[in-house]
Amino acid sequence: MPNYPFDFYTAQSEQQAKPTTLASAATITPTTKFTRLTGTTPVTTIVPPNPKGYCELTFVWTTGTANGFNTGVATQGGIAIAYTTITERPIDLCYDPRTGLWYPKAVV
Repeated sequence: MPNYPFDFYTAQSEQQAKPTTLASAATITPTTKFTRLTGTTPVTTIVPPNPKGYCELTFVWTTGTANGFNTGVATQGGIAIAYTTITERPIDLCYDPRTGLWYPKAVV
């Protein structure tokens, strides 16, 4: 169980939970701000830590996968814009509680 909201702060101390690793799945529930994802299953839903508030999460895929974050679920926790992941490249997603969707930050 996350230590909400502290485990999701950008600046953390040694008292917060360390980054976790999750197997990729259609739906994931991160418990820390920084999460490593394994596997090649596209993620279509991310359960927000607090569905009523703005949140940013960082993910790193251990294996790049086409449409690693995929659209298709226009409900709470869905991905607004598909993103093809790159192995070991962090990607931030922002949760907008007004739309209930996650938005990948621009990658250049």
